Amino acid sequence: MEYKIALLKGDGIGPEIVESACEVLDKVGEKFGHKFNYEAYLMGGCAIDATGVPLPDETVAGCKASDSVLLGAVGGPKWDTLPGHLRPEKALLGIRHALGLYTNIRPAKLYSALSAECPLRADIVEKGVDIVMIRELTGGIYFGERGRRDGQFGPEAYDTEAYSEFEVERIARAAFDTAMKRDRKKVTSIDKANVLESSRLWREVVHKVAKDYPEVECVDMLVDNAAMQLIKNPSQFDVVVTSNMFGDILSDESSQITGSIGLLPSASLGDSKCGMYEPIHGSAPDIAGTGKANPIATILSAAMMLRYSFDLEEEARCIEKAVDDVLAAGWRTADILGTSDATPLSCKEMTAKILEQI
Repeated sequence: MEYKIALLKGDGIGPEIVESACEVLDKVGEKFGHKFNYEAYLMGGCAIDATGVPLPDETVAGCKASDSVLLGAVGGPKWDTLPGHLRPEKALLGIRHALGLYTNIRPAKLYSALSAECPLRADIVEKGVDIVMIRELTGGIYFGERGRRDGQFGPEAYDTEAYSEFEVERIARAAFDTAMKRDRKKVTSIDKANVLESSRLWREVVHKVAKDYPEVECVDMLVDNAAMQLIKNPSQFDVVVTSNMFGDILSDESSQITGSIGLLPSASLGDSKCGMYEPIHGSAPDIAGTGKANPIATILSAAMMLRYSFDLEEEARCIEKAVDDVLAAGWRTADILGTSDATPLSCKEMTAKILEQI
């Protein structure tokens, strides 16, 4: 089989980590008899420098014509003073909307080999952390009506949170479908139903969808309590589903209890098989070009691409096992070195170790 992948290398360490993921994909292709064809497009700060906009029309067209999209990272201080509609991060919202990607899947798994790097107490860590965060991507306050106006106390700004039943139902079904494929079969729905009308609708719709999945346990939790419980007792969570803004915050919180943000992948999916896959960390411009970048999150994002867009489960597990084996053997990049006395590997060296295990 041949697959066409659009590469959005982006800014900072983006090109380095995307190159590593492509090397791993090519190795898997050799082993299992697949061919991956790549086409690179501009997005983010590099696109602003070259074209004046963060998301050129050519990039959108190229992604739509591909079987899937692999993204590195965008942004950096170079572009921080630009107006909002020209910021590199604006491209992320734009490409998600253009591709109809409304479901963001972020696994947060604590590897046993890195348990000592978890900032939580040992008695909490020993219970394990294996969470899948399901975040709604194209609705809510990030896409609601916004503006500035004259208020009672002078100029004020506003952003509007709004969700339709349709938007809530499709993200809820994505969460319950995910739970059905996992051992615990539990969904925790995060909202702020004690205050927000949008959250009350969210809870009503989630309960309605839950009736179609009698095997799955469904639990409601207010977002402020959820933020606390992720630190106090993360092992209680299996699949977590929540709105765009709440998911943005909680998924980053969950990433920190795994020891390093450099290990965590993500998938953004819609109704078609064409998804977008990216590490959850930023562009880290301070280490770009130094070889210090950790490629694992992007490599694991490529594994998610094999699973969700191409239905290549065995190939995805091959990559994930290779990462497990490398970490278990004690190999580390600088960001996950912790208390280990190992010599930190460069981005290329870590990639080579993973390739050896495939």
